[in-house]
Amino acid sequence: MTLHFAYGANMERAAMARRCGTAMPLGPAALRGWRYVIAEGYGSVAPAPGAHVCGVLWRLTPRDLAALNIFESLDSGLYRRAMLTVEIGGQRVRALVYVGRRGGKRRAMPGYQERIVAAAEEWCLPARYIAQLRRLTPGYRGSRPAETGEIG
Repeated sequence: MTLHFAYGANMERAAMARRCGTAMPLGPAALRGWRYVIAEGYGSVAPAPGAHVCGVLWRLTPRDLAALNIFESLDSGLYRRAMLTVEIGGQRVRALVYVGRRGGKRRAMPGYQERIVAAAEEWCLPARYIAQLRRLTPGYRGSRPAETGEIG
């Protein structure tokens, strides 16, 4: 069994059901000392003291893990795997986190960030965090657009 902390597309319940039919969601979790960023047009995380990323912790079977490694394009180098400490229900656990390469396109691919916001809402992540995710949506017309593609 592998624990996986999802902060982007892997938060989507329906998409995870298609990719990883036996993955079990354990609930909302937090990755402290990191911030959510857009890199290569997709979500990633980057070290940031004092910041945190909200997401979902999943329990994966070996088959689920193999499917996610393919989905996350490990072979092409789009993402790399890291074992990081996350918090869930007052406990700290080690979990697999896919970390994207920094650089490249710092604006989300069309439709991507909207799906991340919807998934965060479905999981009832904190409203303030959802608002930060929403500001990274292309075309966002709020009071403070995020030009840097980062939350922190």
